[in-house]
Amino acid sequence: MTTATSITVRVPLAIRRRPGRKTIVTPMATGPAGATTRADPALVKALARAFRYQRMLDNGVYGSVTEMAAAENIDRGYLGRLLQLTLLAPDIVQGILNGKCPERIGLPILMSPLPSPWQDQRANLGLG
Repeated sequence: MTTATSITVRVPLAIRRRPGRKTIVTPMATGPAGATTRADPALVKALARAFRYQRMLDNGVYGSVTEMAAAENIDRGYLGRLLQLTLLAPDIVQGILNGKCPERIGLPILMSPLPSPWQDQRANLGLG
Protein backbone atom coordinates (compact mmCIF):
# COMPACT_ATOMS: atom_id res chain seq x y z
CA MET A 1 0.00 0.00 0.00
CA THR A 2 1.07 3.55 -0.56
CA THR A 3 0.96 6.20 2.05
CA ALA A 4 -1.84 8.70 1.84
CA THR A 5 -0.84 12.14 0.74
CA SER A 6 -2.81 15.28 1.12
CA ILE A 7 -3.15 18.12 -1.31
CA THR A 8 -3.99 21.64 -0.29
CA VAL A 9 -5.78 23.75 -2.84
CA ARG A 10 -6.01 27.48 -2.29
CA VAL A 11 -8.51 29.50 -4.26
CA PRO A 12 -8.42 33.26 -3.89
CA LEU A 13 -11.92 34.53 -3.39
CA ALA A 14 -13.74 37.44 -1.89
CA ILE A 15 -16.99 37.60 0.01
CA ARG A 16 -19.17 40.47 -1.14
CA ARG A 17 -22.33 41.75 0.46
CA ARG A 18 -25.31 41.88 -1.88
CA PRO A 19 -28.69 43.19 -0.80
CA GLY A 20 -29.76 40.78 1.92
CA ARG A 21 -27.04 38.14 1.54
CA LYS A 22 -23.37 37.43 1.00
CA THR A 23 -21.96 36.02 -2.24
CA ILE A 24 -18.61 34.47 -3.00
CA VAL A 25 -16.73 36.12 -5.85
CA THR A 26 -13.99 34.03 -7.44
CA PRO A 27 -11.25 35.47 -9.63
CA MET A 28 -12.02 35.71 -13.33
CA ALA A 29 -10.83 32.67 -15.22
CA THR A 30 -9.63 32.86 -18.78
CA GLY A 31 -11.57 31.44 -21.68
CA PRO A 32 -15.26 30.73 -22.17
CA ALA A 33 -15.53 28.66 -18.99
CA GLY A 34 -14.69 31.77 -17.01
CA ALA A 35 -17.60 33.79 -18.33
CA THR A 36 -19.51 34.91 -15.28
CA THR A 37 -22.34 37.27 -14.68
CA ARG A 38 -22.97 39.59 -11.82
CA ALA A 39 -26.72 39.20 -12.18
CA ASP A 40 -28.62 39.29 -8.91
CA PRO A 41 -29.95 35.73 -8.48
CA ALA A 42 -33.07 36.96 -6.65
CA LEU A 43 -33.98 39.27 -9.54
CA VAL A 44 -33.31 36.61 -12.15
CA LYS A 45 -35.42 34.09 -10.24
CA ALA A 46 -38.27 36.58 -9.81
CA LEU A 47 -38.21 37.43 -13.53
CA ALA A 48 -38.25 33.75 -14.46
CA ARG A 49 -41.20 33.10 -12.17
CA ALA A 50 -43.06 36.16 -13.43
CA PHE A 51 -42.73 35.15 -17.08
CA ARG A 52 -43.62 31.54 -16.24
CA TYR A 53 -46.79 32.63 -14.44
CA GLN A 54 -47.68 34.99 -17.28
CA ARG A 55 -47.22 32.18 -19.82
CA MET A 56 -49.50 29.94 -17.73
CA LEU A 57 -52.18 32.65 -17.75
CA ASP A 58 -51.75 33.22 -21.50
CA ASN A 59 -52.03 29.49 -22.26
CA GLY A 60 -55.21 29.18 -20.21
CA VAL A 61 -53.76 26.88 -17.55
CA TYR A 62 -55.42 29.17 -15.01
CA GLY A 63 -58.37 31.45 -15.65
CA SER A 64 -57.38 34.21 -13.23
CA VAL A 65 -54.67 35.43 -10.92
CA THR A 66 -56.80 34.40 -7.94
CA GLU A 67 -57.15 30.85 -9.26
CA MET A 68 -53.43 30.63 -9.96
CA ALA A 69 -52.49 31.97 -6.53
CA ALA A 70 -54.67 29.37 -4.85
CA ALA A 71 -53.30 26.54 -7.00
CA GLU A 72 -49.66 27.62 -6.58
CA ASN A 73 -50.21 28.27 -2.85
CA ILE A 74 -48.89 31.84 -2.91
CA ASP A 75 -50.40 35.14 -1.86
CA ARG A 76 -52.54 36.78 -4.55
CA GLY A 77 -51.06 40.22 -3.88
CA TYR A 78 -47.52 38.90 -4.22
CA LEU A 79 -48.42 37.15 -7.45
CA GLY A 80 -49.94 40.34 -8.84
CA ARG A 81 -46.81 42.33 -8.00
CA LEU A 82 -44.64 39.58 -9.47
CA LEU A 83 -46.62 39.64 -12.72
CA GLN A 84 -45.87 43.38 -13.00
CA LEU A 85 -42.27 42.41 -13.76
CA THR A 86 -43.41 41.17 -17.17
CA LEU A 87 -44.29 44.78 -18.02
CA LEU A 88 -40.74 46.07 -17.54
CA ALA A 89 -38.98 47.63 -20.51
CA PRO A 90 -37.03 45.01 -22.48
CA ASP A 91 -33.72 46.82 -21.97
CA ILE A 92 -34.28 46.81 -18.19
CA VAL A 93 -34.98 43.06 -18.24
CA GLN A 94 -31.90 42.49 -20.41
CA GLY A 95 -29.79 44.59 -18.05
CA ILE A 96 -30.96 42.53 -15.07
CA LEU A 97 -30.19 39.24 -16.82
CA ASN A 98 -26.76 40.46 -17.96
CA GLY A 99 -25.89 41.79 -14.52
CA LYS A 100 -25.62 45.36 -15.82
CA CYS A 101 -28.39 46.73 -13.64
CA PRO A 102 -27.19 48.98 -10.79
CA GLU A 103 -27.13 47.25 -7.39
CA ARG A 104 -29.45 49.89 -5.94
CA ILE A 105 -32.23 48.48 -8.14
CA GLY A 106 -33.27 45.44 -6.16
CA LEU A 107 -36.35 43.29 -6.03
CA PRO A 108 -38.24 45.50 -3.55
CA ILE A 109 -37.89 48.50 -5.86
CA LEU A 110 -39.03 46.54 -8.91
CA MET A 111 -41.96 45.02 -7.02
CA SER A 112 -43.28 48.47 -6.13
CA PRO A 113 -45.70 50.07 -8.58
CA LEU A 114 -43.87 51.36 -11.66
CA PRO A 115 -45.31 53.45 -14.49
CA SER A 116 -46.40 51.61 -17.64
CA PRO A 117 -44.57 53.69 -20.27
CA TRP A 118 -41.06 52.35 -20.66
CA GLN A 119 -39.39 55.76 -20.76
CA ASP A 120 -41.10 56.61 -17.45
CA GLN A 121 -39.83 53.35 -15.96
CA ARG A 122 -36.28 54.21 -16.99
CA ALA A 123 -36.62 57.71 -15.53
CA ASN A 124 -38.17 56.40 -12.31
CA LEU A 125 -35.33 53.90 -11.86
CA GLY A 126 -32.67 56.46 -12.80
CA LEU A 127 -31.60 54.58 -15.93
CA GLY A 128 -31.90 57.31 -18.47
